[in-house]
Amino acid sequence: VDHTGDGPAIAVEAPPECDPGMERDGVVAKPPAGRGERSWWLGQLVEATPLSTWPARLGGRTPGEIVALPVADGWQGELHAAWCRAAVRQRDAEWARALLGVPAAPEAGGPGAVSLAERAKLLGTLEGPERAGWVAGFIAAHGLSEAFQLLGVCAVPWSAPLGRSVVDALDIARDAGSYPWSFSGVMGLAERCLDPAEAGRLDALLAVPDERDDASPGAGGYWAEAFQRLVTTLRLRAAMLTELNPPAP
Repeated sequence: VDHTGDGPAIAVEAPPECDPGMERDGVVAKPPAGRGERSWWLGQLVEATPLSTWPARLGGRTPGEIVALPVADGWQGELHAAWCRAAVRQRDAEWARALLGVPAAPEAGGPGAVSLAERAKLLGTLEGPERAGWVAGFIAAHGLSEAFQLLGVCAVPWSAPLGRSVVDALDIARDAGSYPWSFSGVMGLAERCLDPAEAGRLDALLAVPDERDDASPGAGGYWAEAFQRLVTTLRLRAAMLTELNPPAP
């Protein structure tokens, strides 16, 4: 920790070379095209280091406090990305929570979640209910445009809060006048992953809404068809489940 500035910050000194000891321990010396050598070596070292090392090394801080510290000299992205990979590799839920941040955070991610794919991997370290709750909060704050990859890591059938957040977000998209095929991927997931018991909640969405002046022409009718297909699929799944799991005599 560097205390020379206005507040504490993390100072990073990347390896100046890849010595034989590093190669012995599994560090790949040659970086991929377009990647700097020192950042490549640093990332591998941090990813492989047990995450339990850092609280003692960085002043007894918790993972959340560590991730919140500024990182000097432009190393923040590289360091946090390596911590993300370490949290996934070591299945460390506490570090994953710190790196994910709160789901309503600006720009849809925590300080270390540098991509949707990385967020999805971090979510995989959390238990099912917590994972679904985080994604539900993300959708409530940011809508569905970036949620497809995150929904794919949630347990099926989706929990009631997650299912409600998806349906509410689809309803908001419909009211905004968007075309439903912009959300065809989420609609397809919903057909497979929504709890069939949620079908009754969708009945109110089957009517063709009055078109707003600024809406895309015909969008309301397309949405009604899309919701009808979703409800039909959910009811078919409910019937299949009933036949596969008959009541005990």
